[in-house]
Amino acid sequence: MDHGTVGSAQSGRLLVEVREEGRSAVVTPAGELDHHTADLLREPLDECLAKGFSRLVVDCSRLEFCDSTGLNVLLGARLKAEDAGGGVHLAGMQPVVARVFEITGADAVFTVHDTVEEALADEGEAD
Repeated sequence: MDHGTVGSAQSGRLLVEVREEGRSAVVTPAGELDHHTADLLREPLDECLAKGFSRLVVDCSRLEFCDSTGLNVLLGARLKAEDAGGGVHLAGMQPVVARVFEITGADAVFTVHDTVEEALADEGEAD
């Protein structure tokens, strides 16, 4: 396991990298986000919030799949971040993942950016 990466010996289907960029934490899940791997994303998101990062940028560019459990993890993080005065920004969504957000209407409750760079450029604006 790499430093800064959360993973599981049993499930190599999702790796999560976290880095700090200004007042934002950039969380990059890579692989499949589903019932079996959801905690691998939930834990680092919660840790970022516990460290005082109320603004989370989730780089979805390496996310290959997301089911309703994964969506619920992101929605839960959004509520916690908003309670702390921030928000969750999604960036670089692949079409297959974006479709899940469109079908469920979740794309209307997140700020969605084409790239992580765009999400970070919006850092100065209110969440």
